[in-house]
Amino acid sequence: MGDHQHGLGYRIVPGGKENFNACLMIVDRFRKSVRCLPCHKEDTAMDTAFLFWNNIISTCGVPKTIISDRDPKFTSEIWTNLYDMLGTKLAFSTAYHPQTDGLAERLGYPSTSSPTGLKHKPALHHR
Repeated sequence: MGDHQHGLGYRIVPGGKENFNACLMIVDRFRKSVRCLPCHKEDTAMDTAFLFWNNIISTCGVPKTIISDRDPKFTSEIWTNLYDMLGTKLAFSTAYHPQTDGLAERLGYPSTSSPTGLKHKPALHHR
């Protein structure tokens, strides 16, 4: 269970103040699947860590490696301590390098923040 890798990234989607306006996209390279967790672009690193813990670690186990963009939410002290505690290796993707997000690209998710990429997901816009 712990031999798989996860990729983390935020995608911005349209939404109002009370609606979700972002998506934490998690790519599981072992299972070849993508999970898009609705969230808010204003969420803190702690909010994101709880979201990851409650939706990924609790159901899929602890990943061996996490490949992340360089978003400050994933490079913060909270996440660094979480990686150390879990024994997870953190690797960073290269900016503007869509091949790093290959599985997400093949599944039709954009590698850049684009409101049109997830417009067809109405569940992301409601709590």
